[in-house]
Amino acid sequence: MSSTGVASLDRPGLSRLWDKVAERLQRNGLRPSGVVRLDGLDRAERHALAGLLGRPIVGDRVAVDLAGLDHRLRESGAASGLVAATDRLRGPLVDRPGRRQDRADAVARVWAAGRRSLDDVGLGAAPWVEPWLEELRRVGPLGRVQPERAERALAVAVRCVAALPRLVGDPPCGRGELASLLTGDAHGLDDGSLVGAVVLRAAAAIAGTSYPSSTAGRRALWRSMGVLTDEVSTTALTAGLRSTGESWLDDRTRAGWESHLTARDLRRLALGCPEEGVVHVCENPRVLEAALDAGCRSAVVCTLGQPTVVVTSLLEHLRAAGAELRYHGDFDWPGITIANLLVGTHQCFPWRFGVTDYLDALARLAPVVAELPMLGADPVAACWDAQLSSAMAAAGRAVHEELLLDELLADLSPH
Repeated sequence: MSSTGVASLDRPGLSRLWDKVAERLQRNGLRPSGVVRLDGLDRAERHALAGLLGRPIVGDRVAVDLAGLDHRLRESGAASGLVAATDRLRGPLVDRPGRRQDRADAVARVWAAGRRSLDDVGLGAAPWVEPWLEELRRVGPLGRVQPERAERALAVAVRCVAALPRLVGDPPCGRGELASLLTGDAHGLDDGSLVGAVVLRAAAAIAGTSYPSSTAGRRALWRSMGVLTDEVSTTALTAGLRSTGESWLDDRTRAGWESHLTARDLRRLALGCPEEGVVHVCENPRVLEAALDAGCRSAVVCTLGQPTVVVTSLLEHLRAAGAELRYHGDFDWPGITIANLLVGTHQCFPWRFGVTDYLDALARLAPVVAELPMLGADPVAACWDAQLSSAMAAAGRAVHEELLLDELLADLSPH
């Protein structure tokens, strides 16, 4: 090989060779071994390869032995070997097997450190530990973060698990208190936090249950461990509900007042089934407000738009008490989405919320309403009425609950 040929390692005719060499070296752990093959060579490539390899290339294909090419480059002084030359031309090269081994070693250190942490707090032999660790290895969430972060999170999670009131026999405590004490952050165990997810998977292993997919299920699991989540900041707007015994809720209902129920209220109150056996559920607070103003005493629950966990939990409580749930919402696509959830998941029955109701509303409102709002461009199919969404899309107009108060209030019990 001439010195001129050796110096021209980056000439265009060698481009495909260096691409293949770079890929092969990275698979090989940056060792110059094996053979790469090139097919369909053109004249420029044959000329460049002949200069590099020191032999004529007469056909349209060639096999290049990497060990031989490495030796040739070193002997010529053109580069300190094939790896160095390829790194300069196509780098930086990555030792892929080495990187995988480093990752495996780092992951092994995570689990080893976790086991040491469990031994330190006296939980290493607990029967739920192996299922917990296996669950973490199988589905995460530690596998989705860097090993160094995973190791720190697992160590903190072990300390939190060791302090769970159910395990140590302490009275219940707040999740924020536990998080502040052991993670240094009052939100360190919240939904969405890494440590919180790891601790809650331990709680599921301790309880012998699967990891809950719903917010309500996760709150219940925390509660079973003696950890109280925030159960007071979100409420369900209600009217006309009663408990099975005398309570402040009954006092407000007798007075004709609305009541805001928290998740904690749902645990403290034994809700009864209304005398008429029906709870009317609406989307907008104006419906409930108008019902109270009119002296209606029927049981009403307002979702305030998309229902929160406390609202759906309340509906489940009422259904368990024997109540029939009837839902009405806005005739628009968000309203249909909410209704699909309540009808399909929480066994609500449509209340004046079918295609006939929609078309009747359009006919009644047309002479008195200047212009109804336009519907969006993406229809949502109503799971309880195959014709409703088609009729709404054809009309292109939304009808909100506030325009239908007279019809809705007619269904509610008078004073």
